[in-house]
Amino acid sequence: MDGVYRRLGRFYRPFLPYLYVSLALLVITTALALAYPYLLKMIVNDVVLGGQYGKLPWLSLGILVAAFIKGFFNFGQAYLGQLFGSRTAFDLRNALYRKLNHHPFSYYDNIHTGDLMSRMTQDLDAFRMFLAFGINQLVNLALTVVMGILMMLSMNWILALCLAALLPILAVTALRFDKQVHPTFQKIRKTLGQLNSVVQENIMGVRTVKSFAKESFEIDKFNERNDAYFQSNMAATRLWRKFFPFIELVGNLGVVLILMVGGWLVMSHQMNLGDLVAFLSVVWFMIWPMSQLGFLLNNWTQATAAGERLLEILEYPDALDASHEHVTGEIKGRVEFRNVTIRYGDTTVMKNVSFVAEPGETIALLGLTGAGKSSLTSLIARFYDVGEGQILIDGVDVREWDRQNLRRQVGVVFQEPFLFSTTIFANISYGRPFASREDVERAAAMADAAEFIDGLPEGYFTLVGERGMGLSGGQKQRVALARAILLNPSILVLDDATSAVDMETEYEIQQSLMKVMTGRTTFIIAHRISSLKRADTILVLDRGEIVQRGTHEELVHREGLYQRIFNMQFQDFASMTDQPVHTGTDGTSK
Repeated sequence: MDGVYRRLGRFYRPFLPYLYVSLALLVITTALALAYPYLLKMIVNDVVLGGQYGKLPWLSLGILVAAFIKGFFNFGQAYLGQLFGSRTAFDLRNALYRKLNHHPFSYYDNIHTGDLMSRMTQDLDAFRMFLAFGINQLVNLALTVVMGILMMLSMNWILALCLAALLPILAVTALRFDKQVHPTFQKIRKTLGQLNSVVQENIMGVRTVKSFAKESFEIDKFNERNDAYFQSNMAATRLWRKFFPFIELVGNLGVVLILMVGGWLVMSHQMNLGDLVAFLSVVWFMIWPMSQLGFLLNNWTQATAAGERLLEILEYPDALDASHEHVTGEIKGRVEFRNVTIRYGDTTVMKNVSFVAEPGETIALLGLTGAGKSSLTSLIARFYDVGEGQILIDGVDVREWDRQNLRRQVGVVFQEPFLFSTTIFANISYGRPFASREDVERAAAMADAAEFIDGLPEGYFTLVGERGMGLSGGQKQRVALARAILLNPSILVLDDATSAVDMETEYEIQQSLMKVMTGRTTFIIAHRISSLKRADTILVLDRGEIVQRGTHEELVHREGLYQRIFNMQFQDFASMTDQPVHTGTDGTSK
């Protein structure tokens, strides 16, 4: 088989017995179908021409019995074929989902959700259909042709050779069709994935679309993708429509040829009329599966194109080397960066970063957008690997820590928190699914979320809408913060975790965080200096490099980026409160 099917073989090989039994039943049904021409031959020669009318009831009964047995075995082979395809698809779907959950962060940086959904549904179903239906039908076609030719040779070798002369034409046509249609079906799968991506993005961003009155733009974009999908389907249809009529024409030419030559043989008494009828019935028996050749090639080509897209998920390399992950145990929280450099392609996003965070210390990261703050903290939980340099946690290279053990002890609150479509309680206890009610409520209280949760209709068991719909940005952020607190991590990463709350709420959360951060190594990314001025060390980043480091009191009196940001924020605050502000050269207010 094609390399695609060989590489996907580990999923269907355990279920090959289903296929083998199905094919065995298919052989029986094909042989039973070939009994009809012999029965017709006897009806014409013995009953119609020979006058042996007593045979007619028995021959009719034979046809009924053959039809009943054939129907029974047809059901069995179809059921087992579907079982073979469905069980394979079940395991393949699980493997795809497992692989998606284990792909590195970098995989999701360059792929659309809609395209992934298309691969998990339409592509997987196309592959399943070929296993469940296409293989049996291709084998049925081969059996029909082989048995039919042998049967025709036994009836009349002259007519058999006349018909066999047409088979090479059919074979060449089928090969040309497959060569042309395979790229077309690859394009169909690709354009379908792009279409699904547009739909998915539009649904997720519907509020943004409406707020900018861009409905017409989005409709036009969808129409463009939809037209591309339509055109790729029409290209396949044009190929199909050129191929199918030709197959049908060749089949009908074979019938005409048999009628002409067979009629001459009957008239010259070289062949009985019953033999000609039986021969023609074999021809018609072969024409139906041969007329399906285009459909079967279509099914096979779609499945091959779909399998290639599935393999892109299954064979995507894990960018994170797992060969050295052997260290387990409790993390104390000492984090050291040694000359760490990160490059994405030709772009350097972090260059020669070095610092040490002792257990229990709070490290704050400040810088303009794109300075590399999130990239730096993403290395601690090993969402990405360093390009150059080394990151040590408790003196051990981060690449040597067992990944699951490491991430269970590094709590991360992202700038854009994600909540699942389930209860508040389930969202908070996501990292510790068996946490007690008291522990969940304590974590919510520390994140300053308890008050608003108690005010919800069902309290902690209120259902949250998709992606946290129904909650404000600040409420979602506090639930995400409670989720990280409940994990009781040794290292806590707050990636601008208070950006979506007002200043009063931010102050209340910070008071709670003072207790949470005690004894934990904490990294705070923030744009508001008020969120990080209590940190033990503030690292100021610019274009991926640490340009300043120190405490708030040290940096605010030192000329540089930190002082400029402080002055801007202080002046903005003063302008909002109509307070006159004068700042000295040392960055303090006058």
